[in-house]
Amino acid sequence: MIKFFSKYKIIFYFLNCCVIFLYIFPGSLIGFLLYGDIKTQPQITGDFIVSSNHFYVFSLLSMVGLFTFYKLNEIKILTIYLLLLSIILEVLHLLIPERGFEWQDLFGNIFGVIVVIFIKKIINKYGLFKK
Repeated sequence: MIKFFSKYKIIFYFLNCCVIFLYIFPGSLIGFLLYGDIKTQPQITGDFIVSSNHFYVFSLLSMVGLFTFYKLNEIKILTIYLLLLSIILEVLHLLIPERGFEWQDLFGNIFGVIVVIFIKKIINKYGLFKK
């Protein structure tokens, strides 16, 4: 699977563009498509300490990113990029109409990135998937 994603980096770039577009869209585009209401945000699961939707989005983006870029220097750059992206996109909600900055969302973004990076480090350290 790693070879697939590293060969087709366009998948990560496309997913990245989709996440950025959905975050800066004024209102909820997915809520509009599902419910016909731009102010209704669909909820995948209930929130826990952090926003579950934001956690899922950044976990998925981080996983695809780690499958795409697997060299050590690329992973360092990717980690910094994803953490900065998660912060910047949430702070932009202060400026975007129909969107609002929430600490719970920000921590969901950051936690999604950190959990995936942590799991990747455990897998590398203990060689869980090596032959």
